[in-house]
Amino acid sequence: MGEKKFDAVVIGAGFAGLYMLHRLRERGLSVKVIEAAEGVGGVWYWSRYPGAKCDSDSIFYNFTFSEELYKKWRWKDRYASQPEILEYLNFVADELDLRRDIQFKTRVNKASFNNERKQWEIQTDSNETFVAKYFISGVGCLSTTNIPPFEGTETFKGEQYHTGRWPHEKVDFTGKRVVMIGNGSSGVQAMQEIAKEAKELTLLMRTPHYVAEARNKKLTKEEQDKAIENYQAIRDSFSSTPGGIDLYTTGKSATKFDAEQQKETLDYIWKTGGLALGTVYTDTGANKETNFVVSQYVRDKIDEIIEDPEKAQLLHPDYYITTKRLIIGTNFYEIFNEEHVNLVSIKDNPIEGIVENGVRLKEGTIEADVIIYATGYEAMTGSLLKIDIQGRDGQTIQEKWGEGRDVKTYLGLTMENFPNFFMITGPQSPSVLTNMPAAIEQHVDWIDKCIAYLETNDLQTIEAQKVSETKWGKQCDDLANTTLYPHTNSWYTGANIDGTQRGFVIYVGGLNNYKVICDQVADNNYEGFSFEKAHANVVLQ
Repeated sequence: MGEKKFDAVVIGAGFAGLYMLHRLRERGLSVKVIEAAEGVGGVWYWSRYPGAKCDSDSIFYNFTFSEELYKKWRWKDRYASQPEILEYLNFVADELDLRRDIQFKTRVNKASFNNERKQWEIQTDSNETFVAKYFISGVGCLSTTNIPPFEGTETFKGEQYHTGRWPHEKVDFTGKRVVMIGNGSSGVQAMQEIAKEAKELTLLMRTPHYVAEARNKKLTKEEQDKAIENYQAIRDSFSSTPGGIDLYTTGKSATKFDAEQQKETLDYIWKTGGLALGTVYTDTGANKETNFVVSQYVRDKIDEIIEDPEKAQLLHPDYYITTKRLIIGTNFYEIFNEEHVNLVSIKDNPIEGIVENGVRLKEGTIEADVIIYATGYEAMTGSLLKIDIQGRDGQTIQEKWGEGRDVKTYLGLTMENFPNFFMITGPQSPSVLTNMPAAIEQHVDWIDKCIAYLETNDLQTIEAQKVSETKWGKQCDDLANTTLYPHTNSWYTGANIDGTQRGFVIYVGGLNNYKVICDQVADNNYEGFSFEKAHANVVLQ
């Protein structure tokens, strides 16, 4: 089978891959998107578990690069469900006629930079080889599922599911004993729905999390109209706010208010719902005193809601709020007042293995008809590390990053020794601390502008300088160390994957500040990069 040549090859047909395809195609480049699934959607194609929703208000969870496209779509709910988000992404693919340049049901096995050709050679599981000047990853931060290596999973006689790889057809839990392992966002969302059907539902929980009330609801026509009218303000929030989304904030530290004022404000946030618990005070993620005010408020709410004091105590989080992903749910704590919902701390009574009739703990066995693994993802770096990507002289990302957390990038977008390779929302960018469509638009726009610069100036390659990587890594670390994030083991640091190296690999300075930095680099003729001229052995610093 002969080589297939394109200007650019993009992996993934989620938000990132779809927009990257559109931008480069508009620029006149030939592009091929390679996608493992049978359709568009990325993580929203796979994560079909009951109750799956985004945790950004839906009016912000969409593209804003085209006012025409934005105004053609109306969200039904305050927080869009998985089916609605998948419908939206199919709508985008149809409106922009993107499918003709996407190859579905295909995985990239290997990609290597050919030093002589100055091109990327990409091999797939269908024995095809694609050759491209530019190679772009849109694989996402949360797409490689993590199932802990429990002994005996193959012996279980019931049904087993992972929230990140859910069947396309409905799973019926009626009259069944269900065991949920994990209580991150997917576990919280799924439990709320499964509890309505299951005969018995048992949560096996290692770490309790802070769960804020979502206050999800149907959007009225008036609310939908207002969102359409506010297009420019919503678009502006993508680049003018730390999280790429307009959330309520007092604009001050909690220490500037007395206890009564603090409670009044937090009561308002709890009643209105959403992620504003993390933004209501400006220093929640950095000031221990402010953090305690917010986290204790949630613990008090748990005690107020849950009737059994022992269950309430087990559900008390003891880490700094926001240093693990803040979860939003609907009446999550209330379900623990129902007789058929059980709670077991596997920190006190760990899992020893899976047996034919359930989950064996150190002390006893929990019998089950269904086991659900809500055990998350190999976040931030996992999806990239699953692919054999080789830069100059065969250096792999695994070799460059060690066990995966000694990350070295420039701007979270590029790497030294990997010419013309770009990562959309890669490690050391704001990524998961933002409204993802906002971060994706910023990254894709920057990559598109960078490629235009190369094409206009007859440049064959762009590559981060080693010194730029070192400076950027230090800048990311220094910022993180001014916050409370490094004090907590989380999937932000890779702590959810047993036996792996820890490392905090997110830029915490905010999407607004990050965009300014990226734009300055571009405006200074891509300061910190090296180039090779096309058709000449000339390296430009």
